[in-house]
Amino acid sequence: MANPPIVVGGHRRIRPFNTRDTYPEQTLDNDLCQAVVAGNTVYVRGQIGQDLDTSESVGIGDVEAQAERAMANIDLLLRESGSALEHLVKLTIYIVDPRYREAVYNAVGRWTKGVHPISTGLVVTALARPEWLVEIDAIAVSPGDDS
Repeated sequence: MANPPIVVGGHRRIRPFNTRDTYPEQTLDNDLCQAVVAGNTVYVRGQIGQDLDTSESVGIGDVEAQAERAMANIDLLLRESGSALEHLVKLTIYIVDPRYREAVYNAVGRWTKGVHPISTGLVVTALARPEWLVEIDAIAVSPGDDS
């Protein structure tokens, strides 16, 4: 179950966690969160094929399933932050193999149909865990006078 939001420096932190719990095999100790609401902007941490409640990897070996889970996580985090997919501004998509582009972008496209965010795509050597094939981070706005 998600940790309750906390407020630091006037900004709401959604789903706070510590990296020692997420990466128990490593000696990390960083206080992070899955999303930050700063003013009317929502910044979503890079999402991968992972269950947000259990930290279990999903879609191992299936880049499209991982992209679907990443977008489902982004959808959930935006709603928990008081926003929604229709308020997406920017996506950054990281893939570990250029051959994954079509499957990933088709999955993302199903979630962003009619939204028209900007997007940057990068091919990277690796992500934080070897089973992760795609990571997607997002910036959105909260609905209100400026949206």
